[in-house]
Amino acid sequence: MMSKKIYDLDCKACKRLDSFLAEVKCKYSDYHARPVAPFGDNNAHLLIVGLAPGMHGANASGRPFTGDASGKWLFQALFDFGFSNQQNADSRSDGLLLRNCRITNAVKCLPPQNKPTALEVNQCNHFLHEEIKTMPKAAIIMVLGSVAHQAVLKAYGLKLSTAKFGHNKQFQLPDGKVLLSSYHCSRYNIQTKRLTKEMFVEVFKTIDSLMV
Repeated sequence: MMSKKIYDLDCKACKRLDSFLAEVKCKYSDYHARPVAPFGDNNAHLLIVGLAPGMHGANASGRPFTGDASGKWLFQALFDFGFSNQQNADSRSDGLLLRNCRITNAVKCLPPQNKPTALEVNQCNHFLHEEIKTMPKAAIIMVLGSVAHQAVLKAYGLKLSTAKFGHNKQFQLPDGKVLLSSYHCSRYNIQTKRLTKEMFVEVFKTIDSLMV
């Protein structure tokens, strides 16, 4: 059972998010519509940090990036680089297993318009702080997007100016872990070509080299 320091299914600390989830649950009764737990290997050397659950993806399935368009490239890359047993993630019962990898979010609850407030990111940050503490010293923390990047810095008590966000950029964290940034694999970033598949694969090549 996961420690409540890392994840609390009954968390209602953010009133705006709690109210929004209640509305979503009324509209989509079969959706998870609660805080979404981290998923993957408990002894992982790779932690992937996303922004927050998507409305019809993780918020529906109850598993990060599962059933979400933004998870398509992510799970394909995880499979291609040996971190998972399959390239698709459709539901919690699809048989997906992650190896040496865990996926979490900076904010555990679905925010309206996929945009958590700074206060909500801060309110949820203690969960990320505790999760990072469980990672091995040589772990890699891959962040998807600038908000997740900043959330990791906050979890370390670092100033946001300590490490500038940039695609495929590395930063050595105080405890020996590596922060590796990537543009988020969102539908918007893919459609606008801010992120190409080749760019995303390059990040995983960096991970591969760091794990040697």
